[in-house]
Amino acid sequence: MINALHESFGTVRGVLFDIDDTLVDLEYAMTTALRDVSEHLLPGLDQAGWEKFGRIFTHETTHFYDRYLAGELTFNEQRLLRGRAALGHFGVELGGEDSHTWLNDYSRLQPSYVRAFSDVLPVLDALDAAGIPYGAVSNNVHDYQRVKLDSAGLARVSVLVGTDTVGVPKPDPAIYLEGVRRLGTTPAETLFVGDNRLLDADGATAAGLLGIWLNRTGELASDFSGREIDSLTRLLA
Repeated sequence: MINALHESFGTVRGVLFDIDDTLVDLEYAMTTALRDVSEHLLPGLDQAGWEKFGRIFTHETTHFYDRYLAGELTFNEQRLLRGRAALGHFGVELGGEDSHTWLNDYSRLQPSYVRAFSDVLPVLDALDAAGIPYGAVSNNVHDYQRVKLDSAGLARVSVLVGTDTVGVPKPDPAIYLEGVRRLGTTPAETLFVGDNRLLDADGATAAGLLGIWLNRTGELASDFSGREIDSLTRLLA
């Protein structure tokens, strides 16, 4: 199976992965925990409403996360602002002690729903068997992502670079190159696989790695001319 990897991408001596929605199904963990902590605030909301609620929190309020990465907000502040925006769409104002309770409950529950995608372990098994080192590079802090990987059964992903490791997030070249350094490879022989085509595929490619967009949802992007796969197992096919 590893022969297919080399045939598709040339000599590969290391693989780096994004974490959220690449190795770990973060959207499932987020939306499930959101519903658990918000049902009492939105009684009678139908399934379509819950799906909209989840989309607002996970996709339509990412500018708050960008402000966290820029140092303008704390992690909990951006999380609470996203929750308030999602609830506010349905006419619910979250403030005072209720906001602290909501945030604490969400922060406690979300890790319990973290799980790896089904295509992750077969790929890691194949890389282990071939002696190809791998690791993860994330736009979140190291310790938070370490707990997430371990909770998802991915403790074997021992090389982990977070934003606090080098002081910059993707797409700054330094964060990808630190992952390469820790693998002991070179950029030109290292794959970088992630679900964000700008931060993962384009950013890694600009840093000299072999960037690959993991497009699990079949998103259409006519302006993207790089490498694209719809499942991690495509690396081995």
